[in-house]
This record gives sequence, structure tokens and C-alpha cells, in this order.
Amino acid sequence: MNRRTLADTSAERGWASRTGWALAAVLGLVWMAVATPTSVEAQTQDRTSTMDDPRVGLAAGPGDTAEEVFWNMRLVSYTPKPPEFDHAEGLAFVNSDLAFRGNLVYQGNFSGFMVWDMTDPANPRLTSSVLCPTDQGDPSIYGDLLFISAESRRSRTDCGTEGVEDLADQMLGVRIFDVSDPANPSLVKNVQTCRGSHTHTLVPDPNDPGVLYIYVGGSSRPRDAELYPECEGGTVDENPNTAQFRVDIIRVPLDNPEASEVIGYGRIFEGLQAVGSRGGPSGCHDLTAYPAFNLVAGACGSYGILLDASDPENPVRLDARSDQNFSLWHTAVFNNDASTVIFTDEWGGGTSPRCRADDPYELGGNTILGISADGQFTQHAYFKMPAAQTDTENCVSHNGGLIPVPGRDLMVQGWYQGGVNVFDFTDPDNPIEIAFHDRGPIDAEQLIPGGSWGAYWYNGYIYSSELNRGLDVLELVPNEHLSENELAAARLVVMDEYNPQSQPMLEWPAAFPVVRSYLDQLVRNGGLPAARTDAIAATLAEAEAAAGAARRELLDGLATELDGAAAGAADADRVRAMAAAVRDLAAAS
Repeated sequence: MNRRTLADTSAERGWASRTGWALAAVLGLVWMAVATPTSVEAQTQDRTSTMDDPRVGLAAGPGDTAEEVFWNMRLVSYTPKPPEFDHAEGLAFVNSDLAFRGNLVYQGNFSGFMVWDMTDPANPRLTSSVLCPTDQGDPSIYGDLLFISAESRRSRTDCGTEGVEDLADQMLGVRIFDVSDPANPSLVKNVQTCRGSHTHTLVPDPNDPGVLYIYVGGSSRPRDAELYPECEGGTVDENPNTAQFRVDIIRVPLDNPEASEVIGYGRIFEGLQAVGSRGGPSGCHDLTAYPAFNLVAGACGSYGILLDASDPENPVRLDARSDQNFSLWHTAVFNNDASTVIFTDEWGGGTSPRCRADDPYELGGNTILGISADGQFTQHAYFKMPAAQTDTENCVSHNGGLIPVPGRDLMVQGWYQGGVNVFDFTDPDNPIEIAFHDRGPIDAEQLIPGGSWGAYWYNGYIYSSELNRGLDVLELVPNEHLSENELAAARLVVMDEYNPQSQPMLEWPAAFPVVRSYLDQLVRNGGLPAARTDAIAATLAEAEAAAGAARRELLDGLATELDGAAAGAADADRVRAMAAAVRDLAAAS
């Protein structure tokens, strides 16, 4: 490997413009044809990507031969794709999204999926691989059931690779696999939908633990109405039963997944007007559920939408937001208390270079929206990976998720060949980047699609699904923006299961690293005077050395002290949060 750290790089390194590359039609990365937004000039702030960054000018190379750069994180392991998926055939064998359960990582691929054993993240072991053309093959896991999105016209009901001649053999929808034996997954059910499943989202029934719903992000044209009469096209005015302008809803009885079926749909787009040269939405690219709040954020082409899913069979739209700076509302991530949501913009469909020095900062990145108590959006800042990339690197915002540091909103995100980065959006008006990993392009002369489809924190590590190269495991290291206590507190959040498009609420146990995380944050931002934070640190050290009633007494006293200090603190909310964490720790003592 050819790696360098910040100390090895020059801030002034440039890049050469190469011959451009584009695909007029691809098998799934471009979800729909979307025109570049109009009137962008009136919306932007004349900000572009920077050349003053160590990610600029990295040498190209396939696999792990490209030059790499790290800031505040390290590479734990890189694992290439297994031979059955290691084909250079356009997009037919690129990797897609990830799902997690126990020590297993489920990695989607446009031609199937892989199951990786991550007992030792430094040495991933392939448990099984299943060839099954889907495009794009996004996975979700729920207990022993693995759900895979299928949208390709080459997808067969039997997972065959020979293509489709008879439409009765075609599979467009959600596949359900039994993975109770991860080494031998078995196909349980193909749930056919009218427009296929580009993505899907698990929405547990809030009242019945035996029922799971799947919201389908379907974007293909409606199926042949002669074969599937329920799949007629047209507008809602022309045909109230049209398969377009809706989100299909699948009901899964968990004790009988063979009986899973489409039970209805949500008409969540009614009344939404065209945006500039773009029409109103006819489907959603991604939907992100937050079951703890019965919310779903829909990234629906020309709009970001917020839904109340208290009744999963009848979602209700709370608000919708359009933005001339967004080409394709692509996916969404809530912060932990659902007061903020980040929407991404997949400008260029994922196959184009959209992070070049002259590309607008507000296009192809993220927008941060506040969510009021009654479910209304408020616009905050934009955020985009800041380093200028080349013409031979497909780069745009893509999938990511939260990092569980108490008291902060941190997100890790994949940017295709823009690499993986971590940013802090605790202040939604001033997000800042705090870590990254990037490689040079796959090829210096032509654009070969690759890079991080999505990057997610799971039980102490960041996992990144690399379209072309394979699977990366990364780890954050302590730095000026992220302390060892904050990382220790994040590692205390142990998830049994994680689907990025069905967010779990992050909860921390009562522990000293949690309390010290708040203290480190107050030191970092000057939220309390230094003399006060020094005294708090000394009391915590004394309490940790004590036990039983003595520890509890010290902690209760500290919590009372913090209550008093909050009134005059520069960061009163964080002081109160720390006081609550200290009381939890006292009770646990």
C-alpha cells in the first residue's frame, strides 16, 4: 500500500484534468433522470471545493495500490471482493449497502450479497456469498430474515444469472432470505412489486412485535399490466389506482415470512408541485425510519419529506421541503433526538465527478434541516466533503450514519471516490469535518466507478462498502476534535442489529467515560471555567477510586454542584446533561 498521513503531504499539490467519462444509462446507480437544478446562481454562496487539502493529488491505482491519506482515523483492514464478484463488467458486480447483526456484516452487491464474519475486524472472514442478480441489492436484516432489494430487469425469481426471457420469471421487488444458518442462506419468498425495489426500509409495527412492514423505494417503470393488472401507469388524476406516485408497503408476518405481501401503499406526494425544471416526486429513492419516534424521512427525488408512521399502513405526511440546490434528494439520517435530519443530494447519480474544484459546494452534498415538535422543517447549513477531486473520480454525497458520542451529533459518510469522512453537526448552522480517509482514483485516465457506497459505525468500528475494491474497516483515533473518553463512551453502545435505513435510538449505560465525555466537551468549548472543570475532574477521579456508598455520595454531591454551575455556564445545556449522567452513575453505584 502507498499511504501518507497529513505530515507527509503538501497542501499545495494540484491535480490534472483528465478525459471525462459518463454513462447515459446504468443498472441502478442513476435512480432516475434528473435535470440539473435551475436558478442555482441565486441560491449558492460562490463556495467551491478546496485545493488546499491532503486528499488532492493522490496517486491512482486499483485495489489497495492507490495512494491513501488518513486524518484522525486508521485503516484496520481491507478485504477485496471474493472471486465470484470480482468482475469488471460495468456496474453489474459493484458492491452496495451494508446491514449488521451480531458479529456478521451483510454486504449487498448488484449481483447478490456476501456475509462477513467480523469477530476479528482486522481479519474479516467470508461466511457465505450468494450470486443473485438484483441491482442494486441493498440489504436489511431482522432476526433470521435478510431482505434484499431487486430492481433489475435481469433479476430472476430463481436467482439465475442467465437473464430473463419470459416475464413470468422476472423478479422486481424484495427478496426474503432465511439466514438462520449464515453459511447457507435460503430464499424464502420473492415479494413482487409494481416498480421494483431500488431501496427498502424496515418499519416495525409499534403495537405488534410479530409484524414488520417494508416501505419500498421503487423507481422502475410499472410492470407489464397484462401480466400484473395492478401495475397500471398514468397520473393519479388519470388513474386513481396508478402504480406511480406512491410508496408500496409490504407486510411481513415474522412467524410466517412466506405469507409476506404488498398490503397497500402510501400516496404521500399529493399536492407537491414541480420544482423548477423537475416534476413533483413519483417515488422515493430512500426512506429512513426512526421507529423510536414513529418517523420516516423520505428522500424523494425533488423533495425531502417527513412522515408520521404511527400507523405503518397509513403514513401521514407532516412536511416536505424542496431546494433548487438539490438535484436528487437521495437519503436521510436523523440525529439521535430527532430534532435534526440530514438529507443528501446525489447530483450526477453516483457515476459522475461532482466534487471538482469548480463544482458548487451546495450541490452534491448535504443539507441540514431542523425538525420542530409538530414535524415542520427549518433550513440550516449545507455540508460537503471539501477536498477537490478529479474528473476520473465519481464523487457525490452518499450513505452514512451516526457515531454514538454522547452530547454530540456526529456522522460518518461515504462519498464514493471522495472517500469516507466524519463531521460534527451538533451546531446545525456550522458543521465541521473532524476525520477522513481517502484513496486516489482507481484509474488516472478514465473514470471507473468505485468508492464508498456507505460508511457506518457499528460497535466500535467504521465499515465502508467499496463499490469496486471490496470492504474497508476503519477506526477513529483520539484527536483534538474527539477525545479518548468520547470514543470509549461510543464503544459502550453495543448494538445487536443495525440497519442504517431503520435507525435505532442510541442509549449509553451509566459509566465514567460518558460523564467524562461531557467534561471533555466543556473543556473543549469553554463551557465552564478551567478552574471548575479541573475541580470536576478531580472529584470524578476520587469517585472512581471509591466504591459503594462513598462513590455514590461523591457523585450525588457533584451532580448538585453541576446543577448550580449550569445557571452561569456558557454551555448550560451540556452542564445539565452531564449532571444527569452523573446522577445515573450514582444510582448505578
